Formats: sequence, structure tokens, C-alpha cells
Amino acid sequence: MSNAQKIARGGLYTALTVLIVYFSNILPTSKLSLLTLASAIIPFSILTTGVKNSAIVYAASAVLAFLIGAKGMALSYAVFFGLYGFVKYYVESLRKTLYEIPLKLVYFNLSIFIIYKLYSALFTAEMTSKLPVYAIIAAAEVGFVIYDYALTEIIAYIDNKFIKKKKTKGKEKS
Repeated sequence: MSNAQKIARGGLYTALTVLIVYFSNILPTSKLSLLTLASAIIPFSILTTGVKNSAIVYAASAVLAFLIGAKGMALSYAVFFGLYGFVKYYVESLRKTLYEIPLKLVYFNLSIFIIYKLYSALFTAEMTSKLPVYAIIAAAEVGFVIYDYALTEIIAYIDNKFIKKKKTKGKEKS
């Protein structure tokens, strides 16, 4: 793939990501579902254009999401959802199943802590809950494991339906 094709695809991936993050901000429901969908674009970009180009897609998407005014969703995307595709790629490339979930959970907990601190510092809305903190953390970690599984399924679907099919068609034309 030429550099021009990588740049063009990167622009499309960035536009799609920003659009999805924007929709997650303005729609009253499905915020996490839309952010999950936005987070699937980075692994798709890694598979089709490489890690270096995907880092540019991530950076551009995060900056543009802040510029369009989706502050809360942009913060979540920039700190967790956008970066998670890279974390998943590198952790799973270790091919050590024993370490994968603990490493991903460390990243998740660190991200949630950073999001909480930044959100508290940048926005005036106070976050309160009647549930104990440990119950919230445990529920969030279970939700994260489900998210990781869902993202794996989304990536596998995209890989099987689009990337491998395209490679097969390219070989048939040769």
C-alpha cells in the first residue's frame, strides 16, 4: 500500500472516529456502545495501515473530538477508548494468555483513575454514588472484560469480512 493510500485511509478513519465520538456526545443513549464502536477503528487501522499511521489517526481523532465540543466523550476516547486498541495489539502480541487480562485490567484501572481525576479537575459536576467504591470498581472491571470480548469479536468480524476478503480478491486479480 502506498503512502498516499495510507494517508487517505487515515483521513477516513479519523473522520469516522470523530463522527462517532460526536454522536456519542449528542445522542441521549448508547454512549458506551458508540465509544466501543469508535475504539474498534484503531485496531482496524492497525490491521490495514500499520501502527505508525494508526497513532496519527488516534492523535488527530482525539484532538478533533475535543475541538468539536464533545469534551466528556473526547476525554474518555483520548484516555481510554482510543488508546486501548494499541494496548490490546501489543498485549495480545505477547501471546501469553496468562498475562493478557491482568495487563489489560491494569491499563483499564489506570485509565479510569486518570479519567476520574481529569474529569473532576476540568468539569464542575460532582460524581457521587450510593454504592461503595469497591462495588463500582468490581462492576466496571466486569464491564471491561465484556468490552474486551466484544471488541475482539468486532475486530475478528472486520478482519474476516473486509480485510481477508479484500486480500483474497486482490490475489485473484493478480
